[in-house]
Amino acid sequence: MSEENTLSDLGWSHHFQSQLTDEDAGARPMRVSEVHRSSLTALDADGAHFIVFSAQITSGDVAVGDWILVEADADRIIRVLDRKSHLSRRAAGPELREQLVAANVDTLFIVTSCNADFNEARLERFISMAFEANATPIIVITKADQTDDNGADYVRRAEKLSLGQVAIPINAKDPADLERLMSWCGPKETIALLGSSGVGKTTITNGIAGTSEATSDIREDDAKGRHTTTARSLHRIDGGGWLVDTPGMREFGLFEAADGINAVFQDVLEFAENCKFRDCAHESEPGCAVRAAIERGELDADRLERWRKLQREDAHQSETIAQSRKRGKDFARMVKDVKKVKHRKYRGD
Repeated sequence: MSEENTLSDLGWSHHFQSQLTDEDAGARPMRVSEVHRSSLTALDADGAHFIVFSAQITSGDVAVGDWILVEADADRIIRVLDRKSHLSRRAAGPELREQLVAANVDTLFIVTSCNADFNEARLERFISMAFEANATPIIVITKADQTDDNGADYVRRAEKLSLGQVAIPINAKDPADLERLMSWCGPKETIALLGSSGVGKTTITNGIAGTSEATSDIREDDAKGRHTTTARSLHRIDGGGWLVDTPGMREFGLFEAADGINAVFQDVLEFAENCKFRDCAHESEPGCAVRAAIERGELDADRLERWRKLQREDAHQSETIAQSRKRGKDFARMVKDVKKVKHRKYRGD
């Protein structure tokens, strides 16, 4: 198999090829399969390569699924190619910053289960993330075989979370059920698995990627599981595609996801367009079409509250980010002014 075909098999496309210039002649494109604190593993036609980060490019700049250019004669990263999509969240801690989850993902499998883990608010966050990243969200509901209706009630609840939302109930240990996921796992396609610990992500990975990672059972009393996957990694899928497995995530903060939130809550926004006042808060204002929809049973009041919460969170983030960027610009301007003063003094002006 030629290098071109191998790169194509890894997911290489015109989107990435078009970014190469004459100066990149001889550079080696590679796809990132693992990211560690001080190094990464990347794949090309010759197999896997271990590459140590430099001062210019660190672990925070790269995600599993990224395409990078590497020097021909040394394992040094030249640059990270522009992504066609990237999944990210707000990093843990008081500082407001973005944490990359995965890059160049076509489909996001949002995995939950038929028990207390099923949480509409968390699922809406994951779906918002997918839309913001330009990836297709598919809700995969495991442990369907442990319900009386094969997970039908959970499917109905999931499908209400977004217009046209696809939800698939499965027994993650049943190969026939896993086959239902394979239409999104074809050649050159990249999927990512996201969800809480213990819901079956690793079992799904083992089933469709032919791996043998350890699995952990979920505690059915509170639907909490132990972390099995401890790092993100890229796996080859039997159907020819690629899969990014991620550690379990129960808490998930969105990062600059206004468009994704709007896409999830299209129903709320469409009702709001008919409100009497443009600045309607959908509380007790006269002529509120949103409250009227709730009274008619066309919109769930809890869903409105979840939308409000995400709107407030996003607005606060946007304001904080804007303030941070302004401080950065002000500091840069101050440094520039100081340099001008020093330059004038040096010239004796």
